[in-house]
Amino acid sequence: MPRGCAAGFIRGRYKVEPDDFVVEELPAYEPSGHGEHLWLWIEKRSLSTLDLLDRLGRRLQLDPRAIGIAGLKDARSRSRQWVSVERVREDAVQDLGDDDWRVLQCRRHDNKLKMGHLRGNRFAITLRGTQPADLDIARSNLQELQRVGVPNYFGEQRFGKRGANLQNGLDILCGAARRKARAMPRRVFGLVVAAVQSEIFNRVVMARLQGLGTLLPGDLAILHRNHACFPVQEPQREQARADAMELSPSGPMHGPKMAQPSGEPRAIEDAALAALELAAEQFADLPFGVGAGERRPLRMPVGDVAAATTADGLCLQFTLPRGGFATSVLRELLVDTIWFADD
Repeated sequence: MPRGCAAGFIRGRYKVEPDDFVVEELPAYEPSGHGEHLWLWIEKRSLSTLDLLDRLGRRLQLDPRAIGIAGLKDARSRSRQWVSVERVREDAVQDLGDDDWRVLQCRRHDNKLKMGHLRGNRFAITLRGTQPADLDIARSNLQELQRVGVPNYFGEQRFGKRGANLQNGLDILCGAARRKARAMPRRVFGLVVAAVQSEIFNRVVMARLQGLGTLLPGDLAILHRNHACFPVQEPQREQARADAMELSPSGPMHGPKMAQPSGEPRAIEDAALAALELAAEQFADLPFGVGAGERRPLRMPVGDVAAATTADGLCLQFTLPRGGFATSVLRELLVDTIWFADD
């Protein structure tokens, strides 16, 4: 399984410049061209998605919470994504933007854009400081990762600077900061609790790292094509589909209605909770709630892989499904996955 690609690893630095990390959203569907919601195709550079919403809200005199997005994009990047606003005229967004962002096009649609309404993202990542022989290594390893997938870790940005989101979330769940939680903006509260969910999930991935594509009795498997989740009754019968990357075992994103596995998978997940001095019940009674909870594949498909030399080094290209982190791919390719800058 990954972290052991036959061709070996390469050395390189990424995110030296924001333009070294390009990400483009792949929408779940295209805007219809009519409706009361105006969808804006926006390019931003060195700007977080939440900061983008604040700037857009000020320019259009809208509450940023009323602006729709399908996902968050890296701050240290050049990224393109759809954003939706309601009851805004097309002429109000013409030439809208500043040095860090601009509206490339706008189209109308019947519905507001909501989190998760995307197929995935397309990445083009420049690695600086590589060697000429690294091109063949990168191509070989990317093809292997396309065949077997990569560990579906949540990236460092999920946990905030120096892990602040994770610690705040743990304080809330353990009861030390419940009063503080009620004063948080709902979106911030969601981020800190999601950091805890993500840490638990990452620990489950680590515990099963040597067999992320191996189904165990009691597993809950996820079909990659439609995210349908089902209990694995006969692992041996389903294993061929897992080997073909049609499905994968799943891990927890805890919430009050999350489906639980049984047997060894359940024991692994309970151990990940216990290591943080948590129990599943602590996700059921929170000030704003955390949603029902869900299952997430332990490994992630990688598509449309390519590698090419550039004047600065290597450019790696690939697509990932929604919720996937490009750093999960880079950690399987590089000797060290360290950003050039401290983000």
